[in-house]
Amino acid sequence: MKRFLSTAKMVLAPTVKLNNGYEMPVLGLGTYLAKNREGVEAIKTAVDAGYRHFDTAYFYGNEKEVGEALRAKIAEGKVKREDLFVVTKLWNCFHDPAHVETAFKKSMENLNLEYIDLYLMHMPIGYEFRGYEKDLFPTDKDGNLCFSDVDYKYGKTSGQVILKYLIQELGVVPIPKSANSERIKQNIDIFDFTLSPEDCQYLESLNCNHRSNPFLFTNTIHSMRNFKSTEAAFSFKKTVKMVAKIPTVKLNNGKEMPILGLGTWKEVAQVLIRYQIEKGNIVIPKSVTKSRIISNANVFDFQLSKEDIAAIDALDCNGRFVPLTNQRDHKYHPFANDEF
Repeated sequence: MKRFLSTAKMVLAPTVKLNNGYEMPVLGLGTYLAKNREGVEAIKTAVDAGYRHFDTAYFYGNEKEVGEALRAKIAEGKVKREDLFVVTKLWNCFHDPAHVETAFKKSMENLNLEYIDLYLMHMPIGYEFRGYEKDLFPTDKDGNLCFSDVDYKYGKTSGQVILKYLIQELGVVPIPKSANSERIKQNIDIFDFTLSPEDCQYLESLNCNHRSNPFLFTNTIHSMRNFKSTEAAFSFKKTVKMVAKIPTVKLNNGKEMPILGLGTWKEVAQVLIRYQIEKGNIVIPKSVTKSRIISNANVFDFQLSKEDIAAIDALDCNGRFVPLTNQRDHKYHPFANDEF
């Protein structure tokens, strides 16, 4: 491994170009459990440290904190809205098309950032709907999850609902950044519905420099069988990028892993983040601790050798951090022989 001393200089994460022409930073801040003032300050710290990609969700209950912190940094002149890539998610209770628009509106209102860069389906398994504000993990009298029969394939219908809301309520059409009529058609084909000739004529007449965003959905992968697996993936037509969520779990019973850490040069977490980036994954480590937020962003002044990557690949501990075993009884559970 090449060794470099850490510096305090802020370095922005490189980006990957998505199929719609927009750029997504390869490093983001995971905001799960980042709530109240602690959460707001953590997100502000992240902006100052160079983060431009922020991952939240309706279920996290902190969209308001994320929006508040980012609006404050925009007001300071630290960043512009277009510099940021903000992700939130449709929760499992809201998969039915009848609930999607309200759920989306609530996320828009909570964030209050003009638009959302990426709107994901949190999981491909639906839960029973009991309201938008409570019972987000609905259970029966025995404590078992109550599922919904709404199939994840309704994500396409959800896309129609959101697109309708964008056009009719906000006057925004999700078009690619470098759009032309064919690219607009490709983008809309994601949702499998037909526009009238008048609609097509209107779309083709749009100013293609208008800032807007497509809302795309995930096929979530839960195969955390070994050290190198990722937790989720999302597809942008032919462009597929993995999202590696760094879990807050102490590996090897809290001991430092062999070959990692490099003494005082790089921390274990930095090596793991760099490892995922070099694997081509988008990494969103989470923390509310200022020093860790800054440290986790300091991963662009070194590279891993092929030998380093091979050594980390070999650290298979057959572990799985998010097994979701309580979802195996869902009628649409995707794994017929899930030993977990």
